[in-house]
Amino acid sequence: MTELTPDQMEHMATTLEGTGRYRVLRPLAPRVLAEYPPEAGTRLGMFLDLETTGLSAVKDEIIEFGIVPFVYTLDGRILGSLEPFSRLREPTRPIPPQITALTGITPAMVAGQSVTPEEVASFVAPASLIIAHNADFDRKFAERFTPAFTTKPWACSMKDVDWAAEGFEGRKLSYLGMQAGFWFDGHRAVDDCQAGIAILDRVLPVSGQPALAALLENARQVRCRIWAENAPYEFKDQLRQRGYRWNDGTDGNPRAWSISLPEAEVEAELAFLHAEVFARPVELPVTRITPWDRFSTRC
Repeated sequence: MTELTPDQMEHMATTLEGTGRYRVLRPLAPRVLAEYPPEAGTRLGMFLDLETTGLSAVKDEIIEFGIVPFVYTLDGRILGSLEPFSRLREPTRPIPPQITALTGITPAMVAGQSVTPEEVASFVAPASLIIAHNADFDRKFAERFTPAFTTKPWACSMKDVDWAAEGFEGRKLSYLGMQAGFWFDGHRAVDDCQAGIAILDRVLPVSGQPALAALLENARQVRCRIWAENAPYEFKDQLRQRGYRWNDGTDGNPRAWSISLPEAEVEAELAFLHAEVFARPVELPVTRITPWDRFSTRC
């Protein structure tokens, strides 16, 4: 049997889609730039993904770094990506079997591999913005590894785009990729980064704006975190349903339910807490969060 050429396969895929009965997923094909383009008004973003030995940034360790630089314009257009930083790292304790099953990273692969904080800091130094898919997870590990990440503004491709309002039923990277029409090998750091960039490169179906433009608009907002310290226990379910998250205090922040909101919504939320939860006026801690602070343990 004669092997089909890429053009022939694409013609078959297009034909199937033209019937209205099929959707065909293409493999992820990153748009790679040979060099930084001379176009004015551009910025260098970096998409970060980390594979780790577990979920705790205090107890667990990074076993793979994936950082993909990409060039974007201030109105949210992505011009392409540049050479990535891709490194494995041997942890001080064995990789749990469930992590190997999830990522495909074995103890033999990381044996003798190392990454220094100085290497990572040097690579991310030119970045105007760091993006991760679930930055609340990645930033804590990244900052623990090198303080270079504390000096950068951060955004989250999972939370800073209102995927539900745009008609998406899930926010997982693999799901968003399928909705965008491509598949990729997930749970390896650079592949996840390239997938995240490709998703942000798409035009959103409802608003009609590039996904990166929506992300930048949200990421630039100053937000505030309200800490509902000493909230009565019986209100925990109501707070959770309202979007509050429990913090156990091990990160140096208050042991309390908290929520992050735009500055303009803080006064109304405090009024709700005073009236509906505490049944009296109380002084509650409010932390102001800039793009340089978001997703950090400092907040």
